Amino acid sequence: MGGKQSRGFPNKELNEVSVSQRRKSAGRDEQPSLSSAAERIRRHTTVHFGYSTLNLAMQALDETPSELWELRELQKLNLSMNCLCSLPPALGTLDNLVILNLWGNNLSSLPPEISLLKKLRVLFACRNRLSEVPEELGSCTCLEVLSLANNQITGLPGSLAAMHNLTKLNLSHNHIAHIPTCVYSMKGLVFLHLACNRLETIADQIQDLVNLKILIVEGNSIHTLPKTLCFLESLELLNVDFNDLQNVPMELYLLSRLGRLACHPLDKGLHIIHNPLLKPIQEVLQGGLSALYNYLKPT
Repeated sequence: MGGKQSRGFPNKELNEVSVSQRRKSAGRDEQPSLSSAAERIRRHTTVHFGYSTLNLAMQALDETPSELWELRELQKLNLSMNCLCSLPPALGTLDNLVILNLWGNNLSSLPPEISLLKKLRVLFACRNRLSEVPEELGSCTCLEVLSLANNQITGLPGSLAAMHNLTKLNLSHNHIAHIPTCVYSMKGLVFLHLACNRLETIADQIQDLVNLKILIVEGNSIHTLPKTLCFLESLELLNVDFNDLQNVPMELYLLSRLGRLACHPLDKGLHIIHNPLLKPIQEVLQGGLSALYNYLKPT
């Protein structure tokens, strides 16, 4: 979640809180009050880089302690690598959250009340079982980083077009057949990851993402690249490997910041050689990116 990881929450104390919840629901008088149970959780919050932080990662939680939602001062909450299948509407009470990490659970949905997290800047919801994203997430207009990778998502709601502050969007390893229309309205995007989906085309509107520096669409079924892609002059990494490309647009030479052909997944440059490219493009690429650009430039 950025910075040094906060101290984990002892399972023993989580179990004690859980037991106190059950006793309260049974109407017993001897158990701690709700506020004292919340205070027990509060003792494990820390301050990292000025943020009030609570780390509940890897606690084998199948539900969240109800007392957690009393900690309205929380700014960073890590619930990653648990066994959560759902989140309660009470999530919306943590309206000071800036970072929410839900990575590696069994969530099939996000509650509509997520719309109340107006200060949220980072949301990790990757490696869950999400098949859709709630319309209400579009109200989180302060979001800068959104990761929904490794889910079962087929699209995004149009409301996400309002996310003008979003700079990084990871939608890789989902079931997306078309880049969601709302993505083309996210003019602040610098990083867009769509690898391992079901894409066959990229719409001409890709040219609207004028700040894009990294575009990863490897492992799809894309058979052609639009020439408008070549107008993204800020691109430093373009990964179109493992698609069905046989040719490239003549305007590709305009992407001068790519610099070179790249092989390692994290290298800047153009990743393209793992495609069924036809001659003469395939042969020209043996001379590197500069050879390709010289071939494509008009004489």
